[in-house]
Amino acid sequence: CLRSELVARGSAMVRLVHCGLVCAWRTMAAFPPSIPHTLMFKHILLATDGSSSADHAAQKAFQLARIHGGQVTAAFVIDPYPYVGLGSMNPMGLDAYRAAAHEAAGKAFSHLNELAEAAGIALDARLIEESHVVQGILAAAENVAADLIVVGSHGRSGLKRMLAGSVATQVAGLSTRPVLVVR
Repeated sequence: CLRSELVARGSAMVRLVHCGLVCAWRTMAAFPPSIPHTLMFKHILLATDGSSSADHAAQKAFQLARIHGGQVTAAFVIDPYPYVGLGSMNPMGLDAYRAAAHEAAGKAFSHLNELAEAAGIALDARLIEESHVVQGILAAAENVAADLIVVGSHGRSGLKRMLAGSVATQVAGLSTRPVLVVR
């Protein structure tokens, strides 16, 4: 399912990662020293929001963890309350937002735990609050010393992608660690 190879691309050596769903070029400088050049993924950070694309990414993360004898840390990031002016005037709005976010995270972690048990993989669940999603994912990857970040993509394109943005694209662009984007 997964293989990598060193190849010359221009004047630089790069590692080409083949993973069935995506091939990613990464310069060797993009791999931190903690990641051996054999590209064994012993600790995978799975970014989740409970969506179907995150579920698909989870299946790939568990498959990779099983192949490499690794573990998975799932990170669910709760964005800061988006209605600051309204929330400060109406604390029930903030409480309702937090309660809904915690409920969504609980459902996502419960489902991921079932998938992990079925795959025979160790799962650590982390709830990250008061952080924007991209920064929360990247900070979690640093905190757990992840060898790989796996994130699902909703597959939006065109105007929808431009307006909504893409967490997966931002994570892949800003990360110093390898990122697998699963569609």
